[in-house]
This record gives sequence, structure tokens and C-alpha cells, in this order.
Amino acid sequence: MDNAVVEGALAAPGADLSLMALFLQAHIVVKLVMVGLLLASVWSWAIIINKWMLFGRFRREMNRFESAFWSGQSLEDLYQRLRNGKAGGMAAVFVAAMREWKRSFESGANSPIGLQTRIDKVLDVTIGRETEKLEGRLLFLATVGSAAPFVGLFGTVWGIMTSFQAIANSRNTALSVVAPGIAEALLATALGLLAAIPAVIAYNKLSNDAGKITARLEAFADEFSAILSRQIDERI
Repeated sequence: MDNAVVEGALAAPGADLSLMALFLQAHIVVKLVMVGLLLASVWSWAIIINKWMLFGRFRREMNRFESAFWSGQSLEDLYQRLRNGKAGGMAAVFVAAMREWKRSFESGANSPIGLQTRIDKVLDVTIGRETEKLEGRLLFLATVGSAAPFVGLFGTVWGIMTSFQAIANSRNTALSVVAPGIAEALLATALGLLAAIPAVIAYNKLSNDAGKITARLEAFADEFSAILSRQIDERI
């Protein structure tokens, strides 16, 4: 580290200790760490808000579909109403299974075991696709939650090293001289925790919610597969 950078790590007595001033006084490495953590925090919040809206929409769509599905109307009418729309969640599972059902009978399928196997495979693939929508980018939250505190600690260690070197060069250990350099170094750790804590909480909550929605999809798929199985036995 050159002398100019080292000397800049110490502020004069009465120096400005605002967050912006601490950032501007920090070493370039510490500044890069802070900027990276701020960007990670902003992106984490963008993901959290997006997922919160997505999960809410999934739940509303599933509730509406279940009400329509169990209302007593024919499966054919429900399929015709949903097939040309942008179906998601349970509706997507239903449309995919019904499409395979109709294609199989239109092509003259006469093997109940083969038809049931194809329908079950379509149900599994569709659930996997819907689950991927729910869980997409959650790994970023987990990564930020686990790595951000250590990245912030790296910035703090680097800043403290710079401050101690400046103290050694100035030979002044007064608290008013030492405090600003230590404060700007600890700011990196604070930013790391600021990014990590919401990311960890959101990851745990969203992962749990995604699991519950996936369980609802799988339960519906099992029920619908049983319904189709009975109809296959009647028609073949």
C-alpha cells in the first residue's frame, strides 16, 4: 500500500463520520467490497419482491382453478376454456394431462397401461416445470446469505490493516485518530450483514412456500391421475 492511501485511512480529529464520508475515505478494495454488497442487497430485494408477487399469483390461480375443477362442470368444458390461455400452476398440470389424454385417444390408443404411463409422465414433467418457476433464482439468495458476511469481513480486515499501517506511520494512537479508520472498516461488515440477513430469511420462507405449492400440485396430480385412470378403464 502506498503512503498516500495509508495516510488517507486516518481522519483528522473531528472528521466527518457519516456513512458517505466513511465510504469515500475507505481504501479502493474496501470500496469495491461495499459496492458489491450493496448491489447484491438490491438484487436480493428485487428477487424477494418478484417471488412474493409470483407466489401470491400462484396461490390465487390455484384457488380459482380448484373451485372450477370441483364445481361439477365437465372436464372437456374446463379444458376448452383453459387450453388457449396462459395456464399456470394447477391449470397447467390439468391442461397438459388432458392434452395427452385427447391425443392418445385421437391416435387410437388401446393400451390402458401405456396411456396411464404417458399421462403420469406428462404430469411429472409439468410439475417439474412449474416448480422450476417457483425455485428459480432462490439459489442466489442462499449464496448471498452465506457469502455476504465473509465478503464484508474481508473488507473489514483489509480496512483495519490499512488503518493500523497508517497508525504506525503517524505514531498517533489517540482515539479520535484511530476511530474513523476502524469505523470505515467495520462498515463493510455491516453491509455484509445488511445483505445477508434478509436474504437468509427470505430464502427459508420462499423455499418453504415453494415446497407447499409443489405439494399441492403433486396432490392434485395424483387425484387427477386417478380420475383419468377410471375413465381409461371405462373407455378402453
